[in-house]
Amino acid sequence: MSETVCRLIGEASKGGIVAVCDHASKRVPEGIELGVTPETLEKHVAWDIGTAGVCERLARRHHIPAMLCDISRLVIDMHREEESSGLIPTSSDGILIPGNIGANRDARLDAYHRPYHDMLGKWLDAVEPGLILSIHSFTPELESKPEEERPWELALLYNEDDRAAQHAIRLFSELGVTVGDNEPYSGKQLNATMNRHAEAKGRPYCAIEIRNDLIATETGQARYAAIIADVAGRVKLALDTEAQG
Repeated sequence: MSETVCRLIGEASKGGIVAVCDHASKRVPEGIELGVTPETLEKHVAWDIGTAGVCERLARRHHIPAMLCDISRLVIDMHREEESSGLIPTSSDGILIPGNIGANRDARLDAYHRPYHDMLGKWLDAVEPGLILSIHSFTPELESKPEEERPWELALLYNEDDRAAQHAIRLFSELGVTVGDNEPYSGKQLNATMNRHAEAKGRPYCAIEIRNDLIATETGQARYAAIIADVAGRVKLALDTEAQG
């Protein structure tokens, strides 16, 4: 498996729970000049802060293997369809990405996006998971919309298939977590990876958004990995029970 596109942590068992993280890395491959500052590459526009640590703990401590993208979403966004206008962003949350203006779209698709989704698809086909966790994080406040309130600690996104999400929303709420239901943005619009690899295949999934200030430290990452692993196990049990009818 190419380390330039993604990395896999843990061994999956058929029918089990797996995790996917499209925005785990801020890495910009050699030869690509985005024209942004090092400070920009630390911001949420470049990666989903904290998610790599959460997924590593899910895999190593809770036996939920994970596939993590190893390319910054400023290079190409794995969580967008190929034809999406946001695939190679020229600006993000008010920050200009000058190196992406006029970028060779097909070259980046061939080098990163297509190999990532090919690897992810083959992995999921081989594993036949009973539940997929798609792990993302969101910033407490957008720089371009500082007035917008984002009170949720965690949120579930979904498009057409909300089987797992509805169980998860209930279970997280019972643990005292402030949960968003298709907030702060909707899976009806932003669900590309799960649309392709879960909904299109009839696979249940939980697309989980965690507020990034809660997982910016190792302590926070460990806490939320434990909470998510607990809820995921109970969601899968509920789904299995329903399937047995």
